[in-house]
Amino acid sequence: MVEWADAETMGGEPDGFERLWTPHRMAYVKNASNRPDMEGAHQCPLCKTPEDNDRDHLIVHRGVDCYVVLNLFPYNPGHLMICPYRHVGWYTEITDAERDEISALTQTGMRVLRHLTGTEGFNIGINQGKTGGAGIHEHLHQHVVPRWVGDSNFLPIIGRTKALPELLDDTWQRVSEAWAKTG
Repeated sequence: MVEWADAETMGGEPDGFERLWTPHRMAYVKNASNRPDMEGAHQCPLCKTPEDNDRDHLIVHRGVDCYVVLNLFPYNPGHLMICPYRHVGWYTEITDAERDEISALTQTGMRVLRHLTGTEGFNIGINQGKTGGAGIHEHLHQHVVPRWVGDSNFLPIIGRTKALPELLDDTWQRVSEAWAKTG
């Protein structure tokens, strides 16, 4: 049997939490800090043009200043990202029109996903900067992650595997069609 160190022997204050150590995540943490910055639209995977094929790029809706795209590495099926077309990294640097459209598209995305999937909740957020956890910190994007009771389990932590019950292209098809009807 493994004996776990407690706060008294480790110099910390007891907080009631047990710890599940995931040292494999350190590779991501170290690499994210070392990745060179993307210098403009020619390097950025979130910079989209009107010529880009929506299906190939997982774009489910195009607005005036912003667009909605499925996350290529979704936390859950239907994981959306709302992005301005403009290559800008900080929320403080977007225009009022971009800010307003991000907000409106987030609301519409929530309506579409609730209608389509019956989701019972959402995680919505923007990670800012490298240290803020943004995988692509140079291009602002707001996450809209549908959540269901019991959608978290041991697989991502223990098995380093995410079980997704639907192919990404199938999700794109369903969300795109539902957006056209609901949005």
